[in-house]
Amino acid sequence: MAGPNSHDDADAPNPWQRLDDLYAVRPPWEIGHPQPVFLDLARSGAIRGRVLDVGCGTGEHVLMCADLGLEATGVDLAATALAAARDKAQRRGAAVRFLHHDARRLTELGEQFDTVLDSGLFHLLDPEDRAAFTDGLRDVLRPGGRYFMLCFSDRQPRTGATGPHRLTRDDVTAAFADSLRIDSIEPATIEITLDPAGIRAWRVAMTRE
Repeated sequence: MAGPNSHDDADAPNPWQRLDDLYAVRPPWEIGHPQPVFLDLARSGAIRGRVLDVGCGTGEHVLMCADLGLEATGVDLAATALAAARDKAQRRGAAVRFLHHDARRLTELGEQFDTVLDSGLFHLLDPEDRAAFTDGLRDVLRPGGRYFMLCFSDRQPRTGATGPHRLTRDDVTAAFADSLRIDSIEPATIEITLDPAGIRAWRVAMTRE
């Protein structure tokens, strides 16, 4: 459900013009349930308060948070994915929000959250976009708020000339050095439909001080 702070194509040019094409068929990261890493965080009680999922896709993590009784919002630039997310929410009777919004412009949401989730968004950002994202992330996180991120790591082999950036620990540390406190960077796995072994990833936890 788009709100007054979301942006449509008329006033927010989308440089990722082919993003919707990724959802023409089911993409490999749409596994039909939350990523196990985030499900473990939810079960541990680490995800709390008002939750924002950046790059929410078809909404599995937003709906996971709703199941926990949390107030949850998802943002994405892929209109096809958001339509699927809203359909899921309606069928499940979940009171959640899905906004068409650029994650590099989080400040423009005009809201603050206790937890921000990022399953595979940050590793899509080019280096020149990362500062805008991290600045906005700090703005939307309340003091003491947590950011949990799952991203491709440099341990994942590259199979083509394009695709998500493979990030080193130093890449992550440098990108967030001026915005959030890094609590942990741990090896993890992103589950996908194409390979039972999944994707080698980093699970990163940060706090706004």
